[in-house]
Amino acid sequence: MMHSKSSKLVIFGLVAVAMLVFPFILQATGSNSWMRIVDIALLYVLLALGLNIVVGHAGLLDLGFVAFFAVGAYFYGLVASPHLTENFPAIAAMFPNGLHLNFWIAMVFAGVLAGLTGLMLGFPVLKLRGDYLAIVTLGFGEIVRIFMLNLDRPINLTNGPKGISNIDAVSVFGHDMARPLKLEFGDWSFTFQSVTLYYYLILFFVVIAIVVASRLEDSRIGRAWMAIREDEIAAKAMGLNTRNLKLAAFGMSATFGGVSGVLFASLMRGVYPESFILMESVMIVAMVVLGGLGHIPGVILGALVLAGLPELLRHVAHPLTALTDGRLGPEILRQLLIALAMIIIMLLRPKGLWPAPEHGKSLASK
Repeated sequence: MMHSKSSKLVIFGLVAVAMLVFPFILQATGSNSWMRIVDIALLYVLLALGLNIVVGHAGLLDLGFVAFFAVGAYFYGLVASPHLTENFPAIAAMFPNGLHLNFWIAMVFAGVLAGLTGLMLGFPVLKLRGDYLAIVTLGFGEIVRIFMLNLDRPINLTNGPKGISNIDAVSVFGHDMARPLKLEFGDWSFTFQSVTLYYYLILFFVVIAIVVASRLEDSRIGRAWMAIREDEIAAKAMGLNTRNLKLAAFGMSATFGGVSGVLFASLMRGVYPESFILMESVMIVAMVVLGGLGHIPGVILGALVLAGLPELLRHVAHPLTALTDGRLGPEILRQLLIALAMIIIMLLRPKGLWPAPEHGKSLASK
């Protein structure tokens, strides 16, 4: 037992060092594009960890998860940009220098707002499961996106298709993360680019999310969610309050989405409706399923694979386009290759890339 614990600590230590050193390696290439891809991949990890609570633990298929992502992003866009003061004279009179809410305060409010939105979705769908639940949540996600797309009249709240731009960057210890940070130690100096600073910020929230998700999984409420997933009738017969447990799953999951949305809006310095289409929800569900339902390391792996795979396949699609004399565009080929890779992974690993050990044992025993 002590040997296994010490080996786990060694592995965690090595992973932590690798994650801290990783940006130095990418910055050495001289391009920020790969660092930005890693930032987006970490955001998807945060989203997948949130969706895993509902889909992986509670067994509730949610196809509208991107709605909570949008709620967090638009909330931060409104409170950390000139949009409200430019369109509402009353707010401009109250805040002559503009409404620029502190990032950390906005993060708390966005998480609470997204959590309440998750509870609003949870109430009407408490008795639904499977396909019916998927259809309702799908509709909810589309409703939120359409609202964001059309709330530019008669009152311009979201700026419609144009989205919200000029969003404030995060300020940590007085440093604006939109600007590079140069550290000097004698003759040695190193400059952290903006995307690298955001990498460490997002990684900080990912670590917190992993700790919270792990504690939830091992807690009473986490085991209760798993009981509902396996057999809701039996769970109810054992005295579990399935209604409150489902609402808790929706609320907690939505909070993760809201936090991710704030980080996304700050990283991109803008939010636009096309960032929250149905395909985003489908991809996040695919990350959870492909990685391993209910297994946190598997979900992280699935998110990293599906977030990074499209970018890696860009380098394969262009040569293949040349082989077809341009009849198939690189984007079409890239989508075909992504779909093919997902099919192959699910055929070879039907339980996911890294399934939970308990699930494997129970299925093997049957």
